[in-house]
Amino acid sequence: MNETLILASASPRRQALLALLGIPFVVQGAQVDEAPRPDESPEAMAGRLSRAKAWDVARHVSDGWVLAADTLVVLGAEVLGKPATAEEAVAMLRRLRGRAHRVVTAFALVDAATGREHGEAVTSWVWMRDYSDAEIEAYVASGGPMDKAGAYAIQDPHFAPVARVEGCPANVMGLPLCRVERVLRAWGMSVHDSPVQACHPEANECRIASYVWGTGSR
Repeated sequence: MNETLILASASPRRQALLALLGIPFVVQGAQVDEAPRPDESPEAMAGRLSRAKAWDVARHVSDGWVLAADTLVVLGAEVLGKPATAEEAVAMLRRLRGRAHRVVTAFALVDAATGREHGEAVTSWVWMRDYSDAEIEAYVASGGPMDKAGAYAIQDPHFAPVARVEGCPANVMGLPLCRVERVLRAWGMSVHDSPVQACHPEANECRIASYVWGTGSR
């Protein structure tokens, strides 16, 4: 099957991650209202937004498979978005310091020609190291946190905020590649040899950290 794969995301990090599968794709950004709804769980919110992004693009094309994703950083019951100011970034990083939180990424795949769709949400747990205030100030001054949910990039080589990850590291960066690959294969797309194939087919997490580290963040 030679369906065109369309990534409904302008994120260079998701583009770099998807490229690891060796599948040609085109990029077409989506425009949706990302405001949360009352009493909506992070999983439900991420699922709703990923589906909305996929359909925002799918309704404007005649055929092709549209892939979209949405990633949320969740501390306790609170969703931490992208900081609007340097002060917000500092505050978020101080709250996350030395603590565990979860990252939820939902992805949606839509067949624009038939309306067939698939969606799922993947959760990873992230433990932050006990970085110093001086490290926070230097990282924020670099501008690194400003376009990232939770104000950090898991793989930042200088700040290196994460102590360990339980689950899929690619999921924390914005796209759970193992799950995406399985769905594409199930739908009939030919996926070439890729680092993702090293994952066990029944595994619940992606084990390709050495391949995705350094490709960018959410």
